[in-house]
Amino acid sequence: MMLFAQDVIVPTSFNPNPNIPRHNRRLRWVFKGAVGALDDTLIHAVIPTKKQDLYRSRGKGDCYQNILAFCDFNMIFTFVVSGWKGVAHDSRILSEAVAIHKHRSHFHRQCFAFFTDKYYLCDAAYAHTREFTAPYRNVRYWFGDFRQRRAFTNKEKFNHGHAKLRNVIERAFGVLKERFPILKRMAPFPFVTQRKIVMACFALQNFIRREGLSDEYFARYDEPNVSFRNNNMVIDDDEEEIPTHGTAVDREYMTQLRDEIIEQLMHNID
Repeated sequence: MMLFAQDVIVPTSFNPNPNIPRHNRRLRWVFKGAVGALDDTLIHAVIPTKKQDLYRSRGKGDCYQNILAFCDFNMIFTFVVSGWKGVAHDSRILSEAVAIHKHRSHFHRQCFAFFTDKYYLCDAAYAHTREFTAPYRNVRYWFGDFRQRRAFTNKEKFNHGHAKLRNVIERAFGVLKERFPILKRMAPFPFVTQRKIVMACFALQNFIRREGLSDEYFARYDEPNVSFRNNNMVIDDDEEEIPTHGTAVDREYMTQLRDEIIEQLMHNID
């Protein structure tokens, strides 16, 4: 199964003219360098008592392993790292995964094999740097934030457009957890086996999507603006400092790119 996962969790070629719903077509044009989205998700885990504190969300309740995943805009996962402790900071998982896999020359083969000067969309828990575009912090972001009042400022318009496109990773996770209930309540296997089960679930989901099979779960989540209960996260400046990767030049490059996207949004998006 692990060999199967290696075969199906791989980069997909970049399509500059994707077959996407009309109301997101302009956004895809404005965010034309985006090749997909990334996020982490918590998967229930059964952990020995002496190690449970490291896997408990906020130090109480059930235990979880933290999974980092990338997907393209067709909800196909292109990179997955399993087994991180549930208390691990989202951005720290990414920065360490990048460092480890870049050292092995694996990360760029896996995530950017077909691309140059492209990037993935991430939420404000991640660093805004080359290859990863985050929204503005302390500015409205989630869908629910715009139900009562539309986006007015430049930063709000950027965040709203960013959220609409980054929603694809939330929908991909939604399909995964609906399809495989074991991810919500893991069986008491050894932890190595639990990690393999997670990777197998990601791989099987990719296979279904890639083969274009008729599927009730994908049909349910194919609507681009499906909202999720956990999309009410607030990231404030006084929270834990976000671990960074890349250089100051990388971060400045993406800051300038974000400014260019805002300029295009002001002229192209109603």
